[in-house]
Amino acid sequence: MTRTVGRILAESLAAHDVDLIYCVPGESYLGLTDALTDVPGIRLVVCRHEGGAGFMAAADGRMRDGRAGVALVSRGPGVTNAMIALHTAYHDATPLVMLIGHVERKDVGRLALQEQNYSRLLSDVTKGVFEVIQPIQASEVIARAFHLAQSGTPGPVAVILPEDIFDEPAEGPLVQPRALPLPGPRPEDLDRLAEMLANAERPLVLVGGAMATGGAAALADLNRLAEAWTLPISPTHRRPHLFDAHHPNYGGYMGIRVPRPLIEEMKKADLMVCLGERLSDSISQSYTFPAAPDPQLPLVQVWPDANEIGRVWRVDLPIAADPHAVIRGLLARNAPEASEARRRWVKGLNTIHRELLAPEWDRMEDGVNFAAVCAAMARHIPADAAVTSDAGNFSSFLHRYFPFRQTQMFLASNVGAMGSAVPMAVAAALRRPGKRAVAFVGDGGILMTGNEIATAMREGVAPVVILSDNSGYGTIGMHHEGRYPGRPYDQATRLVNPDFVAWAQSFGAAAFAIRTEEEIEPVLSEAFAVTDRPVVVHVKSSAVQASAWRKRTMPLPA
Repeated sequence: MTRTVGRILAESLAAHDVDLIYCVPGESYLGLTDALTDVPGIRLVVCRHEGGAGFMAAADGRMRDGRAGVALVSRGPGVTNAMIALHTAYHDATPLVMLIGHVERKDVGRLALQEQNYSRLLSDVTKGVFEVIQPIQASEVIARAFHLAQSGTPGPVAVILPEDIFDEPAEGPLVQPRALPLPGPRPEDLDRLAEMLANAERPLVLVGGAMATGGAAALADLNRLAEAWTLPISPTHRRPHLFDAHHPNYGGYMGIRVPRPLIEEMKKADLMVCLGERLSDSISQSYTFPAAPDPQLPLVQVWPDANEIGRVWRVDLPIAADPHAVIRGLLARNAPEASEARRRWVKGLNTIHRELLAPEWDRMEDGVNFAAVCAAMARHIPADAAVTSDAGNFSSFLHRYFPFRQTQMFLASNVGAMGSAVPMAVAAALRRPGKRAVAFVGDGGILMTGNEIATAMREGVAPVVILSDNSGYGTIGMHHEGRYPGRPYDQATRLVNPDFVAWAQSFGAAAFAIRTEEEIEPVLSEAFAVTDRPVVVHVKSSAVQASAWRKRTMPLPA
């Protein structure tokens, strides 16, 4: 039997260790799905929306130790629906390969049905767009796509596959995966970094995305570094699991809008080391700490791609290297005896962090303070669970009141896209069988991609979804109050919601409701006892307690 392009594409994916592909079926790539049925080891996960499929693939790219997640979508509306995942992966430096069906080659440029110019459309949200024009290119393009997605600063790559190419005879050999170059630190850079750390009285170490792919060994060495060199470690935005919240060297969570007591203390630092952190406006508190383009303190940035370092900030010591290699290099050097001032600095940051983490909140009359739910979740979420979060004010409660552990996995959209939590939890449940996946989502995001509960049912996985329902787009209301104080805004933010318990049950999921603080513990115990199907816990949350840090100032509408 003649090997077709569809078959060599399927074999090339298998050669690149692809075992899960998330898709919404489309006629533009039938030749590939047909070929996949004959290639063992690749599971095709059929989703309900390309946005959900893309988010699942992006989450998969975060869970595979640097290997790309894969989505398969059809042309036109299919890929435009999935662009939210490309945007997320691009900003989040997540390796992702998106395979996109296309019109037949003879019709390109004729404005054929659903035709688009993908090089133009995707130029701002991908590292590259490759199109398979000739059969002999098929396997080579797959190898190039994975190599680009996974090397340097990781990110998304699109592969365009014309509908008429799959059944053509394949030419050329199966191209094997390419070895990734691993940048290492120069000895002189390690010497200078060690000197800067030894001379600093108040260093602050931010750990971010490039540390997330090093596995347990990298995190264990990070702990050793913190202890040996007496360093405060601050996980950055959407990476709370990179350092244990109960560790005495935890220097506070460097997320979006750091609370005033913590950020004011952090700004007393006399050295900032960004260890595997790309830096963004969210982490830098809108480009104020460190200030852009000229930081107000010495700045060291360790990132595996030299092109990224110094792109926005002037960096005093740029190190284009794997951050774990830098940690190992420092551990191989004798750490100086910490001064009393250094010990006070670390303890002071940690004290503020623990005060912010304390399980204290106000009881609300208009609904449950979501703080109470997030604090209680610490007693129910296992130490090896994957936790996902949507974008929204409700997530501030999670980051304030839930003490993340290094043995847990956290998944979200760094770019702040709504709708990521449920599909990412489904992907986590598929990728990590036997381990819990727990999604935190608001009533805005749940109806964007919550239909992927149907995918969880189809695939036989059981994520737990914690739904905070305050009947509004709370984050937008908060911003409105800050920008236009005293002005009404509910017409632009209020939501009319369904019966979420009935909605969840309609999928076949188990569903529970929490309407008072007294119900939290028994309902969570019952919800986490369910392991054979998805679970939705509907929390009727307070709209007055707008976030973990502030209350609504405008009266609620009648």
